[in-house]
Amino acid sequence: MRNKKSDRPQILVSLNSTYVPTGQCDCDGGDCACDLSPLTELSSDMPLSLGMLETEFVRVPNSQIMNLDNTYSICYGIYHQAAVLNKSALDLLDKFTIPHKLDDIPIEDFHLELTDLQTAIRELYQARLIVPKNNCSFNLNEIPETLTAWLHITDRCNLRCDYCYLPHLAKDMSIDIGRTAIESTFRSAKLNNYRRVKLKYAGGEALLCSPLIKDLHLYAQSLSKQTDIILDGVVLSNGILITSEIIEMLQTLNLRLMISLDGLANFHNIQRSYAGKKGSFPDVERGIKIALENGLIPDISITVTGRNAEGLPDVLEWILEYNLPFSLNFYRENELSASYEDLQLEESRVIEGMLAAFKVIEFKLPNRSLLGSLIDRANLSSPHKRTCGVGQSYLVFDYKGEIAKCQMQLHKTVSSANIHDPLTVVRQDKAGIQNLAIEEKEGCRTCEWRYWCTGGCPLATFKATGRYDIQSPNCNIYKVLYPEALRLEGLRLIKYSDPSKLPTLTL
Repeated sequence: MRNKKSDRPQILVSLNSTYVPTGQCDCDGGDCACDLSPLTELSSDMPLSLGMLETEFVRVPNSQIMNLDNTYSICYGIYHQAAVLNKSALDLLDKFTIPHKLDDIPIEDFHLELTDLQTAIRELYQARLIVPKNNCSFNLNEIPETLTAWLHITDRCNLRCDYCYLPHLAKDMSIDIGRTAIESTFRSAKLNNYRRVKLKYAGGEALLCSPLIKDLHLYAQSLSKQTDIILDGVVLSNGILITSEIIEMLQTLNLRLMISLDGLANFHNIQRSYAGKKGSFPDVERGIKIALENGLIPDISITVTGRNAEGLPDVLEWILEYNLPFSLNFYRENELSASYEDLQLEESRVIEGMLAAFKVIEFKLPNRSLLGSLIDRANLSSPHKRTCGVGQSYLVFDYKGEIAKCQMQLHKTVSSANIHDPLTVVRQDKAGIQNLAIEEKEGCRTCEWRYWCTGGCPLATFKATGRYDIQSPNCNIYKVLYPEALRLEGLRLIKYSDPSKLPTLTL
């Protein structure tokens, strides 16, 4: 008689389905590490060769186990993506603490049919939870497939958000400068062997220049066809100017939409208001609903500050009710916002607000991965060495066509759209922001979260410490929240463990 289903090894892995919102890093701090692909994915039906059957396998080193409940645990580590295992699968994995050949595990220990046991072992291998003995190396590929360009098409804005880093000059990018910037981006992408280009149309408020967005993206689409480079695009907006006509334009151009929403009612209004201090929440809410009514699902970017941390549970409940993708990003102090002391990320207040928001998420787990959206710049879906693409795979064009390394330092330009390969100039610059690898950061080298956190935003660290080679000032916050974020993802995988929806093993 076959064993009961609850006793059969079950492995839940979000391979090939990890979702990172487009808005994750679009708000205020550079491009996240979501595009980094350090691990080569294995096909779910990849066979084991005859030679491998003679190889001794061992449990992957440096892998951590966190209990989710009495049945399931989540396994995470630098060599593999997070995987949820039931007790039977975890017992099988523990057998490989001592090296074993794949056909040497005693079948009587699991009360399984031989074919079921072999299938379970194969799935452990395919999830990278077991590896050949003496043949497990950690080698992160730091070169992503996507070159991202931030196009600062206008400095104008209809809001005066307290944490904004822009002076709001009445300046717009011209069509000629915009086309030159796009040409420059595709040229650098070709010269540096990128397969994709991602364009972020930003401001100020980008939709104040919606005709320019249309013209520029049509031009980018033509260059994409000429160069055979895949094109992706997103418009970053405060949501106020959204109409059905705007949504139709975005859909026609295949452009995505990110909208900033920092809370419900006053929790949004206290930091995102009009020039006369009138709150903008009703207009943003209306814009989001117009997008949904017209078939476009926007990504929601939430900037977490000391002011709105208490309101995070309510806004997350609202977002999840509409099943919207979202990201939680921490406030970064800048020269224009420094006088607002209540925006600062006081540890206990932020942790309390975030954990309360996580509790709301736990009761309304979405059907998309949470690993790239829950905590600031961290991407827990796979290990990486740098927090973002700044200085590596990221170009920021101001309205004059000058190039900065990060949009929060638009005034510190290092190159121009007119030069042959601006990305190389950006990579070689040693005067501006330095996005160091995690091994170069003091206080991070031995941390268990180092290849997910990567030391946090380099600008925030420099602002607080005067150094780029040291751990984040938000380190304590991160360490409290990361285990909870992994726990939520584990619970989500359990909830959506329908074999037709997720790569799972149910014997």
